[in-house]
Amino acid sequence: MSHLQRARRHRRGTRQSGGGLLAGARPRRHPVSCSGTQENWPIVLGPEITSDFEAACRREWLETNGLGGWASSTVSGAHSRRYHGLLVAALNPPLDRVVMLSRLEETVELNGARHELGCNRYPGVVHPSGFEYLRRFERGLFPAFTYQVDDILLRRTVAAIHGHNTVVIRYDVEAVTSDVTTPEAFLLGLRPFVGGRDYHHLTRANGAIQRQATLDDGVLSLPSYRDLPDVRLHLPGTAAFHAAPEWFYDYEYDREFYRGLDGREDLFTHGTIELALRVGDHVTLVATIEAGPHDGDELLAAEEARRRALIVDVPDDPLHRHLHLSADQFLVRRGADLRTIVAGYHWFTDWGRDTMIALPGLALVTGRHEDARRILQVFSEAVSEGMLPNRFPDGGGADYNTVDATLWFFVAVHHYLAATGDDEFVGELMPILDDILSWHEQGTRHGIGVDTDGLLAAGEVGQQLTWMDAKVGDWVVTPRRGKPVEIQALWYNALRIHAALSRTHVPPAASADSETRARQVQSRFEEAFWNEEQGCLFDVVDVDGVSGSADGAVRPNQLFALSLPFALIEGDRARQVLNVARDHLATPRGLCSLSPKDPEYRGRYGGAPLARDGAYHQGTVWGWLIGPYLTAWMRHGGQEGLDLARAALDGFTEHLAEGCIGTIAEIFDGDTPHEPRGTVAQAWSVAELLRVLHELDTE
Repeated sequence: MSHLQRARRHRRGTRQSGGGLLAGARPRRHPVSCSGTQENWPIVLGPEITSDFEAACRREWLETNGLGGWASSTVSGAHSRRYHGLLVAALNPPLDRVVMLSRLEETVELNGARHELGCNRYPGVVHPSGFEYLRRFERGLFPAFTYQVDDILLRRTVAAIHGHNTVVIRYDVEAVTSDVTTPEAFLLGLRPFVGGRDYHHLTRANGAIQRQATLDDGVLSLPSYRDLPDVRLHLPGTAAFHAAPEWFYDYEYDREFYRGLDGREDLFTHGTIELALRVGDHVTLVATIEAGPHDGDELLAAEEARRRALIVDVPDDPLHRHLHLSADQFLVRRGADLRTIVAGYHWFTDWGRDTMIALPGLALVTGRHEDARRILQVFSEAVSEGMLPNRFPDGGGADYNTVDATLWFFVAVHHYLAATGDDEFVGELMPILDDILSWHEQGTRHGIGVDTDGLLAAGEVGQQLTWMDAKVGDWVVTPRRGKPVEIQALWYNALRIHAALSRTHVPPAASADSETRARQVQSRFEEAFWNEEQGCLFDVVDVDGVSGSADGAVRPNQLFALSLPFALIEGDRARQVLNVARDHLATPRGLCSLSPKDPEYRGRYGGAPLARDGAYHQGTVWGWLIGPYLTAWMRHGGQEGLDLARAALDGFTEHLAEGCIGTIAEIFDGDTPHEPRGTVAQAWSVAELLRVLHELDTE
């Protein structure tokens, strides 16, 4: 059997008729608004993209639910990642993510012909070719897809509902032109495919799948495996379900192959749903794992109102509005009533470093002060031996292999107090801040401790402690053991921030002590780190504990000595650092992690994990670094710096329409054309752009 034949009928067993079970009320004729189609800021892709399979596959969309779950796929409709799915639920927010409903494939039966709107990649073939019907993709408040079948326009809108493992799918039917004569009715067919798997894994056909679906009072229950909840589809209109349990084989996810991983999966369907529709109708489905009644139109209207409130006072341009909406995607619930920040979609959970860096942009610039407070509370309660957790992984306790997350905590508290004036809460944090400094003075895990010169040393063999944390097996790609430059800038800021807070929260002696230690760092810093030959700062000094040694690699880490609230260098040397960063590191998508002139530079990020991690911090461009870069230019570059900052934002406006539409990727190739890589939506990439935009807007 050819791959095309297998794609047309990928099944095992015989078709079982469900006898046309009816679901409920008729379709509604008066649709409510679903997106800002008359506004300036939504991103629209036309047929030049949507009808080109590869171009449409390179672009993705993401809907998140505030719990750590999502709906996501490519614009074409063909999944390209194991992480894609229509309902990916977080069973223990924000962890334990499971692909519950992988996809929902549509067919239209019109004028005696059957048109398949789905789209999948199989070995050697794409089938069906639903992208050929796709005329428009729009990303406003929600992603919306408009298909044309003869003289009918079918618009599908997808919305993840905040605070629930629930997705709403709405279909609106229109005529291409007002004078078109259309049939009285046509059939919309829907075939759901369940997943029932951990989001990191893939499924092959097996006998453990639960094959019996049930339809009761308009709710179609689709089981997957015994230890998981059913997917509950609340069906609209005069829907009929026809049971036909079968496996479809050999879906291919090309982005997984690019990452050097397995990318082939089988999916199971319980059967098909049919709906009779006419021009002017709309129908709404609800896919959920939660019990209880669900009115799709009410859920969608409430979610639309919630999102509109997020941007009501935001300038009506794509960069401002999409960044504010994207910020909302990363702020999620942890446990019953606390908050955290998901570092990136689709595979990251919440990381201490990423959370502290992203908090000012995501929660303070956007005015979500209570979220910021609860995030700081979550991480403050997890401090151990003077260290913030590096991350909270799935299925385990907190990891503490980080030197900088704890220091970024001080910076986040500083920004929180400046934005909110919440002196009472900061006072509650002071004993924790005191304890952190004490542990760093005496020494804590992983060789982290203050040296006799007042600088902060860190590192031990086999540990990656800074944000440049790639590790493959026992290979730490960028160990940076010794005294990294940004760690000194962060340590200095922690001391200065503690000194300022101590003047109002503890006896004056504590303030004086922190000031003294900060002055010691300041007096030693330039002498230790200035690289006269290159006119910038060394990346690490006292490398591997060898006094007087220095790493002269040109990296962006030196910018934090200029961009943090309390700068360590000023004047001519600050300007020299900026010039080196501009000439060696800056790109339209962020900053290279290593100068292209360095022999260790890697300009492409891809391949198996060894190759990818070997390039991760060895030339790969990081979007979030645009934040410290532009802040440093605005602070030390005068009018030229302001002009440079405004111009730099143009590259990110362009990026909104590539990669994952409406958000900012984690990383990009170091070499042109700087293709987006890594996670399709990264918290600190979005956050740092928001923070810089706010600085420019208030300049």
